[in-house]
Amino acid sequence: MATSYSQDPGAPDAAFLSFWRERHLCTLTTLRTDGTPHVVPVGVTYDPAARLARVIADKASAKVANVLATGTDGAAVAVCQVAGRRWATLEGRATVHTDPARVAEAERRYAERYGRNPTPKPTRVVIEIALTSAMGRG
Repeated sequence: MATSYSQDPGAPDAAFLSFWRERHLCTLTTLRTDGTPHVVPVGVTYDPAARLARVIADKASAKVANVLATGTDGAAVAVCQVAGRRWATLEGRATVHTDPARVAEAERRYAERYGRNPTPKPTRVVIEIALTSAMGRG
């Protein structure tokens, strides 16, 4: 019998949420226009109350270009982290935002999770992922 690792992205169990509050390097997977995966290391913050994950990025990065290439409906993406036998994946629709308040909120959350303020960057944007599913073992 298969084990289910499914989580409610808006109401995860305590171990899953605790794992997302720890400092871990993550990966973001986007799709290139030819359909091949582009996987890069990123910092991710998880906001279950808003059902959002956030990634700060430079607007000239490939990950941002991949999301923007999909149009206004956003791109299907996944973010993942792993530490030993613990792992967690969040999936959803990503959109890119330049609004200073949204970028500042993403930077604040990044500083809270990773224990340092990101280096100021005028070309920073935030990739917001509207979460549709979550899975893992915290």
